[in-house]
Amino acid sequence: MGLFFYNLFLLAFKAGIRIAALFHPKARKWVKGRHQIFERLQSAIIPGQQVVWMHCASLGEFEQGRPLLEALRTQYPSCKLLLTFFSPSGYEVRKNYPGADWVFYLPMDGPRNARRFLEIVQPSLVIFVKYEFWFYYLKKVKYRNIPLILVSALFWEKMSFFKWYGAMQRKMLSRFDQLFVQDANSQQLLQNIGIGPITTISGDTRFDRVAAIARQAASVPVVEQFTAGRPALIAGSTWPEDEILLHQVWLQMPNTGLRIVVAPHDISENRINAIEKLFPQSIRYSAAIKNGLPASDIPVLIIDNIGLLSSIYRYGMACYIGGGFGKGIHNTLEAAVYAKPLLFGPVFHKFKEAKDLIAAGAAFSITEPAEAVAHLQQWIQWPDSRVKAGMAAGQYVDRSVGATRKILDFIQEKRLLTS
Repeated sequence: MGLFFYNLFLLAFKAGIRIAALFHPKARKWVKGRHQIFERLQSAIIPGQQVVWMHCASLGEFEQGRPLLEALRTQYPSCKLLLTFFSPSGYEVRKNYPGADWVFYLPMDGPRNARRFLEIVQPSLVIFVKYEFWFYYLKKVKYRNIPLILVSALFWEKMSFFKWYGAMQRKMLSRFDQLFVQDANSQQLLQNIGIGPITTISGDTRFDRVAAIARQAASVPVVEQFTAGRPALIAGSTWPEDEILLHQVWLQMPNTGLRIVVAPHDISENRINAIEKLFPQSIRYSAAIKNGLPASDIPVLIIDNIGLLSSIYRYGMACYIGGGFGKGIHNTLEAAVYAKPLLFGPVFHKFKEAKDLIAAGAAFSITEPAEAVAHLQQWIQWPDSRVKAGMAAGQYVDRSVGATRKILDFIQEKRLLTS
């Protein structure tokens, strides 16, 4: 019965996405990106090569799979790496990712598509990231006896795997040779349904990624100069709701010397203009690069280009993570790795690391400007409290690195690939 409804879902999704493509740019990219997908795969992949296939739903899953993909490149340089995405938000950003030999959309699930895909790719190892599962792909991989692992997986009790109606979902999990999960709760849930023997707690590979970024991060002289000798709040991946809150914080802290660096999630001209209206006494990063920082006291620096955020968190007294007044906060680990206390809005409960950081005394959820002001004033007046919270953040990251190594050790011990 579950498979019947799954097939109905596949049919409805394919019909719906094609209709949506007439009106919605993202849906149009989804459809266009799969046009002649098998012909393009066949022309790219030469038979006889040892191929590792990693599949990610979208950009967030890619960031979790990336440390492992890059470790495989180093450990097995003769292997070819195929990276697939389901969503345009992942593919469009990473279609030119140099760490993989090929980047493609994943053809829609189905018995024919899965069989044809595997006939072309002939992978030696298949890696799925976090929690996207496609019934026919997993079935065909298992049928061909191709090693199949799941990495950085996170499960919770409300998921269908653990419900009376989740027989098909449990069947999909049983196709894997090994499930690498982030925490003990996930392992316990899997043990409860008889999948414990193939489960290993490895942690989250994103910790390895942010630790590597922090080690390799280049200096950003403009931000370093802007924040030098001043209490600074680095606000990353902000949305309009975050920026309104930050404006209120700035108004309520006039005599503290506070400087704010705003790195918005969307750097379109309209969004940058809107931030400039909120903060008339501000300067764009691009202008500061071109003309230098002005001699007059400018309290707000607006980052209007991409690629800097993970390097500039280090310059803050504290960091604010955007998205918490919308669908959910952005990456907290990019800031925590620099041992900085964190602030973010109330929508964080889907993110294990955010809850862990709060429990450690390293992060604080706020619902209004006054709460942010209270934390910032405390950290300015009593630096020891700021250092303590920041150390808790840094120690949390330090304790959590190593997931990539555990997965790589498993691949080596089981001889899933040849050097």
